Amino acid sequence: MTYHLYAIGNALVDTEYEVSDEQLQTTGVAKRHMTLIDSPRRAELLKHVHNVRSHRTGGGSAGNTVVALAQLGGKAFYSCRVADDELGDFYTKDLLAHGVATNLTHTKPPEGQTGSCMVMVTPDAERSMSTFLGATADIDATALHPHDIVKARVYYMEGYLAASSTGLAAAIKGRAIAAQAGVKLATTLSDMSMINFCRPGLDAMVGTDLEFLFCNEEEAQVWCGTTDMAHICQQIGQQAQTVCLTRSAKGCLVLEGGNITEVPAAQVKAVDTNGAGDMFAGAFLYAVTHGHSHVQAAWLANQAAGRVVAQYGNRLSHEAMNSLKADFSQHLAIG
Repeated sequence: MTYHLYAIGNALVDTEYEVSDEQLQTTGVAKRHMTLIDSPRRAELLKHVHNVRSHRTGGGSAGNTVVALAQLGGKAFYSCRVADDELGDFYTKDLLAHGVATNLTHTKPPEGQTGSCMVMVTPDAERSMSTFLGATADIDATALHPHDIVKARVYYMEGYLAASSTGLAAAIKGRAIAAQAGVKLATTLSDMSMINFCRPGLDAMVGTDLEFLFCNEEEAQVWCGTTDMAHICQQIGQQAQTVCLTRSAKGCLVLEGGNITEVPAAQVKAVDTNGAGDMFAGAFLYAVTHGHSHVQAAWLANQAAGRVVAQYGNRLSHEAMNSLKADFSQHLAIG
């Protein structure tokens, strides 16, 4: 089988909580950021939200991306790591239910705790994440399936792996296998905290031969050390053949060979930004691996991201995805 996308990343079960800004402040969680937490801190946070309505889904940044691509009709493989517990079983079944192939079906998971992410969503739609890595902290090269990497069209590395020495080493090993086989390389900057604290790992993922780079405006500003958009486009545009720089309601910029193309955003009321960047990457990579131009792919990606931020939760239903594909076909017909 040929895969449109082979990805490596964290396996996390997301639980979303709708909270007020006051509740968020009480927890001490940094707004809009992803913060790594340990087991005692997780237990403390759970006490804060024990009466708050919650919703559980499969997560992990690259996990969301491969599921989005699979829901649109692409074939995806996901390398990740869970533990032999209820959350690990939930996560594995979730991937398989979405048609994503995974290394998890080939090996017995280790004892321990599967990673989880507490996502607190405030009324302004911002998501603040507290991530307990658990088993995924120890993901290593044994999660790789080299014979599947070489059959993929795109090899995608989750930027969050820069925080794990073994995870980074695995991502880079997979990168070398993909590059040697002529598979296109892609990654995401993931979060401002990754750039601030794990820059060398991200630099290694980006390298000098990256095909696709995904980032949002804040991440691009931190990466380049400036808020001047002209300078940012010039600097970050050199990091990959194609850079997608998302700007929320302002749409996205597609940077290629010194050219900048603005692609408008979907007109929606945002209620939850969790998963927006992951959805963008999944929809974009689906489109480019199915013969569409990068600008057409960015249009679909903006529409997909718009739909996911207009609801609570990091995933779209199959019905919503089918509707999205119909809109894309109509958009292509209009030209």
